[in-house]
Amino acid sequence: MNAEAQKLVDEIRAGTAKRELSDQEIQERMVFRLVNEAVFCLQDEIISCPRDGDIGLIFGIGYPPFQGGPFRYLDNVLGIETFVSKMQSYAEKYGPQFEPAPLVVDMAKSGKKFHSS
Repeated sequence: MNAEAQKLVDEIRAGTAKRELSDQEIQERMVFRLVNEAVFCLQDEIISCPRDGDIGLIFGIGYPPFQGGPFRYLDNVLGIETFVSKMQSYAEKYGPQFEPAPLVVDMAKSGKKFHSS
C-alpha cells in the first residue's frame, strides 16, 4: 500500500485526520464529475438527447429521480452557469479532471438549457 494513503487511513481511524472539505464540497465533487460525464456523452453523441441521459442514469445507476436526471438537475436545480463556475473553480483547485465539458460551457454563455420545458 502507498505510504501516504496508509498514513491517511491511520489518521482517519484514530480520529486525528484534518478535514478541510465541507460535506457540500465532497458531494459536489462526486456528483459534478458524474454530471459532466453525462454532458460529454451527449456532446460526443454517445446518447442522442438529454432525455435519454436522464432516463439512463436514473434507471441505470440509480441517479436520484427527484432531481429528474443530470440534465434536468442542471436546468432546474443547480443552473448551468453555476455548474460551470463551480467546475472551473474545482479545476483550478484540483486539476483538469474537473474541467467542464465544452458543450456545457457554451450553453452557459448562451443561456441555453438542455430541456425546453
